[in-house]
Amino acid sequence: MLGDVRVRSQVGFEPERRGSHPYLYVDFRTLHSRPEAARPVSARNVRRLLSFQRYLHSSRFFHGIPASNPLGYILDDDFTGQAKLMLQKVGNWNFDIFLFDRLTNGNSLVNLTFHLFNTYGLIELFQLDMVKLRRFLVMIQEDYHCQNPYHNAVHAADVTQAMYCYLQEPKLAETLTSCDILLGLLAAATHDLDHPGVNQPFLIKTDHYLAALYKNSSVLENHHWKSAVGLLRESDLLSHLPTEDRLNMEERLGSLILATDISRQNDYLSEFRTHLDKGELCLTNGGHRHFILQMALKCADICNPCRPWKLSKQWSEKVTEEFFHQGDIERKHNLEVTPLCDRQSNSVANIQIGFMAYVVEPLFVEWSRFSDTRLSMTMMSHLSLNKQGWKEGKDKQEASSSRVSEEQRTPATKDSNSKVLPQGSKGS
Repeated sequence: MLGDVRVRSQVGFEPERRGSHPYLYVDFRTLHSRPEAARPVSARNVRRLLSFQRYLHSSRFFHGIPASNPLGYILDDDFTGQAKLMLQKVGNWNFDIFLFDRLTNGNSLVNLTFHLFNTYGLIELFQLDMVKLRRFLVMIQEDYHCQNPYHNAVHAADVTQAMYCYLQEPKLAETLTSCDILLGLLAAATHDLDHPGVNQPFLIKTDHYLAALYKNSSVLENHHWKSAVGLLRESDLLSHLPTEDRLNMEERLGSLILATDISRQNDYLSEFRTHLDKGELCLTNGGHRHFILQMALKCADICNPCRPWKLSKQWSEKVTEEFFHQGDIERKHNLEVTPLCDRQSNSVANIQIGFMAYVVEPLFVEWSRFSDTRLSMTMMSHLSLNKQGWKEGKDKQEASSSRVSEEQRTPATKDSNSKVLPQGSKGS
């Protein structure tokens, strides 16, 4: 089932050797780094793209945990001071995940997800071993590439926090089962697991083995899902459950993660709109609940434009930086530059305005129809203000560029119109 990985031992995965295509051995995270940070890297130390080599530092998370009270250790030692205060307001839409990540020393995904599991009582309900859960969350966080400006563990934590906000909405809170909630949080935390920082078209045009493995369809999303399943099995987090239940949960987890494929956005949106138009959504139906979880995860994944400007702007700059890094790699290796990733013809404002208008707004309009709450109104208000903010910024930049251009042309115009007498003329 895992497809692109194979279990070697309880320690971790060993990458399979896949052909000899040069892009299999390129560490794109190294290419993403700044020139001044570049340094010679031996073949022994190069990490292959999507290689599953995590270099875990589990000891710093488990050393000295009292066997009698691991939960007390986790809560008392990790969630202290301002970070603990922030978690008391984890359901607020203006939750600052960047600040929380700093306060937790870069462990926002581990701490936030563990807190939500504890808040919902999932540890007790599913009889989860807390040390196994902690190890599982650490492995998830480590499998996100911190070199990625956008698709990293902080993004995963942000999506998990947004997912929690949606799970708290009345229609969902009143109908979701504990299993729905468990899968929703797991999917949010793992939805971009081991993301390489480049998109599916890049993997396809470089003949990456994952593109061939998944037949150029939902390549990254399939990989994120199989990676999550691999970590679930490696950690033995759900090993105490009946095999049939465990396999069913893995399949449902995959269905949620696959829904985040942006290339299938219109398919999901059309189905959502049809359900709403016919008024046929019934959340006592397991299939309908699962579909709403898919839509909730899709919203959580691209909700950045619906956050307050201070947060939204940071995310916009980070995702554009990652796009432009891919474009730089493509240009460096004489590949066709993806239009969205071309820094020479694009800007943060242009990309965000288009993204908001054609992707985000249509989705959140329908979500607001489904869940007409204060949160939905808040998100739509932020979306409108942020879109206007980018438009105003774009207009100012264009006006400024126009003035500079005019000033540069003016002296030349004056010189060309001035009367210059040739040497030897009567005026000399």
